[in-house]
Amino acid sequence: MTHPTWRDRFRPAEFLGLSGVFAAFVGLVVLMTTRALQLALLFLCIGFIVALVTIAMLALAAKPNDDERHEIDDADKPRGH
Repeated sequence: MTHPTWRDRFRPAEFLGLSGVFAAFVGLVVLMTTRALQLALLFLCIGFIVALVTIAMLALAAKPNDDERHEIDDADKPRGH
C-alpha cells in the first residue's frame, strides 16, 4: 500500500486557507463599506462557507491525470492476482 504524499495530506489545508483568504477579503470589503462589524463578520462566515463548498466541488469535478488513473486501476484490481 502506498502512503499519501505530503501534498495529498495537506490538500484540505490548502482548501481551508484559500477559503479563509476569500472570506477575509469579503469581510474586509463589507467592513470598509458599511462600518458595521456584525455585518462584516456575518459576511465573512458566509463567504468562508460558500468558498469552501465551491472549491471542494471544483476539486471533485477535476479529472484525474494518467498517474492517478493508473493508481486507481491498481487499487481496483483484486489482491492475489
